[in-house]
Amino acid sequence: MLNRAMIIGHLGADPEIRSFQSGGKVANLRIATTEKWKKDGEQQERTEWHSVAIMNDGLVGVVERFLRKGSKVYIEGQLQTRKWQDQSGNDRYSTEIVLRGFGGSLVMLDGAQGQSNNDSYNQDAGDSGGGWG
Repeated sequence: MLNRAMIIGHLGADPEIRSFQSGGKVANLRIATTEKWKKDGEQQERTEWHSVAIMNDGLVGVVERFLRKGSKVYIEGQLQTRKWQDQSGNDRYSTEIVLRGFGGSLVMLDGAQGQSNNDSYNQDAGDSGGGWG
């Protein structure tokens, strides 16, 4: 079986970082991917928005230090659907790309503050996510 998602896009907002009582952190990103083509001589485009949850302490640190709205990134992780309830108590479902444990990666394609271009951070090169989640 294979569950792998890969996207290249731009952050639509600054990353949202949340801390857990256990000491772990999660970074939530909203990434836009835009497809462009011509139809009848006119430029067309369609933007898709992707939710990304990074649950690896090493990668969350990179996100906190270097990523901002507009940053261009390559993300590789697994698709995961989670169930939650809205304010009215109705069940809702969200599908997101999750980087947890080993096997995911984050590549900054436009560089970072004071860094060279194409800096890559792989989860399997870092810690295992702090043992939570």
